Amino acid sequence: MDNAMIQRHVRAINACNQRGGRMLSLVDLLEDDSVNLEMAGYLAAAMRAGASLLVGAQPGGAGKTTVMCALLNFLPDATDIRSVDTPDVMITGARASEPGEVCFIAHEISPATYYRAYLWGSDARTFFRLTERGHLIATNLHADTLGQTREQLCGENGVAPEQLAGVNLKLYLRIRRSRGWQRAHWVHRVYESDGAADRLLWESDGPGAFEQRGESDLVTPAEATRYQELIASLRDRGVRTIEDVRRAIIT
Repeated sequence: MDNAMIQRHVRAINACNQRGGRMLSLVDLLEDDSVNLEMAGYLAAAMRAGASLLVGAQPGGAGKTTVMCALLNFLPDATDIRSVDTPDVMITGARASEPGEVCFIAHEISPATYYRAYLWGSDARTFFRLTERGHLIATNLHADTLGQTREQLCGENGVAPEQLAGVNLKLYLRIRRSRGWQRAHWVHRVYESDGAADRLLWESDGPGAFEQRGESDLVTPAEATRYQELIASLRDRGVRTIEDVRRAIIT
């Protein structure tokens, strides 16, 4: 991959930044105990294999966009990131690209309109319909559980259940506050979908307490181990930024 492709990839991720500061990488999340090394290796391997992604948490500031973008950094080398800030991006973009060439990003599934690529109603249905054609999608929403996700998307927005099932990875975050200040946030649950049903693979009630609940159908143990070793190496060498991590991934 040439430098121009790396820069385009980094710009697309940074365009999701709504709060300022540096976008955090998966290495940062590992150091913050938002994930452990085994979970990080699994998630990285799944994204490299071309998984679609949904990140949920009810409260604002829980880190949904941060986690989404840290994982988007592990997309396949030649996969472009395209923000669906207009419905036309989904319609013409899907027609003009083959499955896997583009990951379509909705910054949030929400009726709010104060930021780019917030989708609701018919636009949300168009977005999730992309999974039927094999296209990659990524988004986040205010939901703490699979049940809340289905109620919000399939109930309120009319998304077809099979289209929601086409999102391979569904992550739910938790935060712990002290005296009103956010003290910690972490990946509470990770579900993997085979296109028909979601299975719980990882669970944690707090930072540093991650437990694997099942085996992946998307990622082999060897692939997960490979990315565990890569991420551990990046951490040990002080590689942190989105751009530097991306450059290391593809080399």
